[in-house]
Amino acid sequence: MATQSKILRNKNKKMLKYEVRHRNRCQLCGRPRGYLRFFGLCRLCFRKLAS
Repeated sequence: MATQSKILRNKNKKMLKYEVRHRNRCQLCGRPRGYLRFFGLCRLCFRKLAS
């Protein structure tokens, strides 16, 4: 599970030269994989909130 520092570091990063290097993270847990861009959540948090 991502620490708060990783989430904050991801938010505060300046714009990179290449967009590909940016890593989307879940806003609730910080998970970098299974990210749903429209909601800003990972698949696990999305399912938890949907039920």
